[in-house]
Amino acid sequence: MQKQSEIIKQLTDKELVKQLVISQMLLLLLAIILSLFFFGDFSDWAHYFRLDGPGIIYYGVLPGLIIVILDILFVIIFPEKYYDDGGINDKIFRKRPLIQIAGIALITAISEELLFRGVLQTTFGYVVASIFFAVVHIRYLKKPLLLISVLFVSFYIGYIFLLTENLYTTITAHFVVDFLLGAVIRFKK
Repeated sequence: MQKQSEIIKQLTDKELVKQLVISQMLLLLLAIILSLFFFGDFSDWAHYFRLDGPGIIYYGVLPGLIIVILDILFVIIFPEKYYDDGGINDKIFRKRPLIQIAGIALITAISEELLFRGVLQTTFGYVVASIFFAVVHIRYLKKPLLLISVLFVSFYIGYIFLLTENLYTTITAHFVVDFLLGAVIRFKK
C-alpha cells in the first residue's frame, strides 16, 4: 500500500484540488441529506444563520486569528517533521493565487461547518462532533502535534458554536484559519 505522501506526489496540483473539491461537495451533500433525515427540512437550520456583525467579528474573526497565530508559533517552535502532513497543504496552496485559496477555504469552511456544527453538533453534541471533525482530517492521525492541533481547533470552533448558536460565526472562524494558513504556505520561502 502506497504512503499518502507518495500518492500526493503522483497527483498534479489540479488533480489534488479537484479531489479536495469533490470531497468537500460530498461532505456538503452528506450535511444536506442528514439534515433532511434528522430535521425533516431546512427550517430547523434557519435560526443558526444570523447576520450579527459584531458577534461574527468577535467570535469568528478574532478566534480565527488566535488559531492562526498559535499555529504559526508552533511551526516556529517545533521541528518541521512534526508539521509534515505528507505535502498535501503545500501542494494545494504553494502555487495558488489568493483568490483560489479564498475559494478553497470558503468551500471547506461552509461544507465542514454545516456538517459538523449544523448537523452533528446539534444532533449528537459538542464532543461527538468535535471528535468526528478530527477523524475526518485523517492525514493528521499519525502526527501527534497535528492531531492535537486539529482537535484543539475542532473543540474551539465547536465551543464557539455552543456560545453563539450561529453558523456564520463558525464558518467565518474556519474560513479565516484556512485562508490565512493557506496564504502563509503560499508566501512562505
